[in-house]
Amino acid sequence: MSEVPVPTFLGAEPLWTGQDMIDAMGARPINGVPDAVTGISIDSRTLRPGDAFFAIRGENFDGHDFATAAAAAGASVLVVSQGRLPALGRATLPLMVVGDVLESLSRLGAAARARTKAKIIAVTGSVGKTTTKEALRHVLSHTGTVHASVASFNNHWGVPLTLARMSENVQYGIFEIGMNHPGEITPLVKLVRPHVAIITLIAAAHLGHFKDLDEIAHAKAEIFAGVVPTGWALINRDDARYALLEKLAKKAGVENIAGFGAHERSDIRLLTAKYMNGSSAITAKVFGEEVRATIGVPGRHIVQNMLPVLGAASIAGADMERVGHAMSTLSAEKGRGQRHTLKVDGGTFTLIDESYNANPASMQAALDLLAATPIGDNGRRIAVLGDMLELGDHSTEMHAGLAKPIENTAVDQLFLAGPEIKPLADVVPDTVLCKYETVVDELVDSVVAAPRPGDAIMVKSSNGIGFSRIVRALLDKYPGESEDRDEH
Repeated sequence: MSEVPVPTFLGAEPLWTGQDMIDAMGARPINGVPDAVTGISIDSRTLRPGDAFFAIRGENFDGHDFATAAAAAGASVLVVSQGRLPALGRATLPLMVVGDVLESLSRLGAAARARTKAKIIAVTGSVGKTTTKEALRHVLSHTGTVHASVASFNNHWGVPLTLARMSENVQYGIFEIGMNHPGEITPLVKLVRPHVAIITLIAAAHLGHFKDLDEIAHAKAEIFAGVVPTGWALINRDDARYALLEKLAKKAGVENIAGFGAHERSDIRLLTAKYMNGSSAITAKVFGEEVRATIGVPGRHIVQNMLPVLGAASIAGADMERVGHAMSTLSAEKGRGQRHTLKVDGGTFTLIDESYNANPASMQAALDLLAATPIGDNGRRIAVLGDMLELGDHSTEMHAGLAKPIENTAVDQLFLAGPEIKPLADVVPDTVLCKYETVVDELVDSVVAAPRPGDAIMVKSSNGIGFSRIVRALLDKYPGESEDRDEH
């Protein structure tokens, strides 16, 4: 391969120099070294000119197969495996050749963490991870520059990718760390090395991979293994496993441990809360300082997630008055409680999109949210529910166990789809009109035909079931605008 001139990309702040990348990854350059790399990409479809393209090999694809597309999209350099180099023999773009592309991305992520002076916050938990991460992104952006993971980039490639994309000069770095099995969080949090580690709640998510909730707590507590010296652990004091998590934090050597919740011994304590249709007003005592805030997303579970946000912001040295004000402009994410007011003949109805994920705890929270949503004079509360995945041998019991919360919510009509949720269809109270289908596509038309003026409709399931198609069908059928005030 002969060397060619390396293109220079204007209008974007350099993220890395080519030489810094080579040094961090121990890479071998071919065809020259770019002066500047403006971003990191693992997907040729979303790559921007100037990005470095990492040809990661996944379960269903190999990034090397998309090297030509990445080059055509304007990649400044391709990071490729030594073993696939012969297949790239005609490449004229600069290459960085490494032994393992994903491992090299992790090395670059470690270098990004080493060079920054940012306050780093990591979030895990069975529910509320993304909500808490996005709230931290939002409120801290009102006090300084923030870098945070995109969507739910919280796994073995998402965390290194997010780190590698972090600019040297940001003031706050926010990372979501997830897991399905024991041992997955430890290597990721040791890359992130947070100043503050948050566990939102221990609940029956991914229970099919664990013996019980204590095992889940031990797996989530791996986040404490990466906390820097003098760092903090923020743990839900209202969680039944608070004492276990506190013990595990101490065992991991975390020097500062704080609890959050309504519990009277919480360091970040909820004093008062008023729950309204589109928001909540709270008073909290954060390490002795009283903070008042209006939260722009409704729900008791949202308030619980905002307490560690306040605690982490305080520890990070943020302006708490600005943080409190910023909470009023929070908005729900797509699939995570986003609300829409849609027009139907004779009036409007409310659609609550909770279609991204589901487990018993988040189902309860979503049903509570539906119960608190006002309806019109002749309106109904309608729940559209699908399978909660990865519950293993507990699936039948936990799906059937939703019958009582549904009765307590005073749901008027229930639509169900999915093989796992069939046990719930069998035990729904006679007072609730219920329609069950095996697959979601057979349910769509019935749900789309259901809305009447004054109704409140909540759609909730695990993402893999595809209930987002029901939400999309409702949005396509009925005109209206999202109630959310701030997209981010």
